[in-house]
Amino acid sequence: MQASAKSRAADTGAIDAVIVGAGFAGMYMLHRLRGLGLSVRVYEAAGDVGGTWWWNRYPGARCDVESMQYSYAFSDALQQAWRWSERFSAQPEILRYAAHVADKLDLRRDISFETRVTTAHFDEASDRWLIETDRGDRVAARWCIMATGCLSAARTPDFPGLADFGGTTYHTGQWPHEGVDFSGQRVAVIGTGSSGIQAIPVIAEQAAHLTVFQRTPNYSIPSRNGPMDDAYENSWKRDYPAYRAQARRMRTGILYGLDALYGVNDQSALEVSPEERQRLYTTRWAAGGVAFMAAFNDLIVSQEANDTAAEFVRAQIRATVHDPRVAELLAPRDYPIGTKRICVDTNYFETFNRANVTLVDVRTTPIESITAMGVRVGGVDHAVDSIVFATGFDAMTGALNNIDIRGRAARTLVDKWTEGPRTYLGLMAAGFPNLFMITGPGSPSVLSNMIVSIEQHVDWLADCIGHARARGATAVEATQAAEDGWVALVDEVGHRTLYPKANSWYMGANIPGKARVFMPYIGGVGTYREICDDVAAKGYEGLRFSAARATGSAAAE
Repeated sequence: MQASAKSRAADTGAIDAVIVGAGFAGMYMLHRLRGLGLSVRVYEAAGDVGGTWWWNRYPGARCDVESMQYSYAFSDALQQAWRWSERFSAQPEILRYAAHVADKLDLRRDISFETRVTTAHFDEASDRWLIETDRGDRVAARWCIMATGCLSAARTPDFPGLADFGGTTYHTGQWPHEGVDFSGQRVAVIGTGSSGIQAIPVIAEQAAHLTVFQRTPNYSIPSRNGPMDDAYENSWKRDYPAYRAQARRMRTGILYGLDALYGVNDQSALEVSPEERQRLYTTRWAAGGVAFMAAFNDLIVSQEANDTAAEFVRAQIRATVHDPRVAELLAPRDYPIGTKRICVDTNYFETFNRANVTLVDVRTTPIESITAMGVRVGGVDHAVDSIVFATGFDAMTGALNNIDIRGRAARTLVDKWTEGPRTYLGLMAAGFPNLFMITGPGSPSVLSNMIVSIEQHVDWLADCIGHARARGATAVEATQAAEDGWVALVDEVGHRTLYPKANSWYMGANIPGKARVFMPYIGGVGTYREICDDVAAKGYEGLRFSAARATGSAAAE
């Protein structure tokens, strides 16, 4: 049973650690810190555990990582006991899984729900973070761990006239928990990113009419989702340790199938015949899922190779969508496939063959305004009863920047990140001691199986905190030199690929005024893990360990 923040008196005093967020990252971090014997308090804005899966309840919400891999690996008992019902699990089932883990590990007793952290200020005299919440909690903590998620700060564009709309508006990232019945309604969906691509087919089945407003068409691969195959599930459970170990070495942290047919192909798309290339793409398309992008080894580094995959997908769109004009509008052309988040869908392109679905291109003619009756584009009013904003998030930095975080000399994190996020390993920032970020900017995070990346970060951070305590250090901080070196490496590796060619949220391009910087580390989960392990083996190279002024002089790096 979840704890109620409404009836809880404000906490005061000092504890060992505060964790912000009770999604998969925050839950595992709590479990690990308990194991170190630390006193911990988790603050979570939602009403229960689950993070992104608590908020994103829009129709069709589903994970694009196969169920057998989208789960914790740290406990064999957990991964053996839980049974997934589908190849790609839907939001309700993932949320039930999160609740199941919280029950099994008795996590809720250390979590304050419906409580949002508003400020986190570092006190240099005591080496503690002074943290306040919107419910009046005030706590001092040695360690502050941000488990706020990469896609948790929902963004709604400031369209003129939005306040005048007479109908109902929704955002896919803040969906009503009681659900929405669109039966008989005229519905607008603005946005065709991942959430829009998942929601549009489901809403179209309910609505009297659905109008989709598309600025940027997206590449999407059919999921071929279906009920979980017992033999497939059993094959994973028989050898979970070996499969998990192999996945951790993969670039994305995802093991693409249990046989060579759908695994990673270590060939260039340009070294095979056109007929063989077509055969491999067709096989991947028929199999479904993001393994399509592993068909060849150079799809994200060679424009010529990428063009072959992009044209294959465009051909599938043309073959699926009956109206040639609509098909061409849905076919992406101005960025390489995979450089925006590759989507996985169920009957997305087929939905545009329905008589009750209209596609409106707002790239050439942008939305002018929201009116009392609907959406105005190019002087044409589209009357609707409801508007669904599938307009995404202020990714990777938004949730952190929404908190007043101040490090040494009261410098804000927002100020430090004015020209783009700067971190060491995506875990820490110079000038912000004892502040840790799980799957922060500068780590593989959104380019990976998030749970694989979460577990790696949590384990590394727990070991680092243990190391600091063992040597009597009260502060751990990234050096400026280490941070500068890591930021340069992330930028260099990113620009070896085609990713910077897209105006994506990876680059911050969806937020007006946000610095255009490729934020994740593209070098791969396996390579990144080796780097982090090497840093730890060298005594946490790049980190400075010191003691508080009141307890002793600074320790050596």
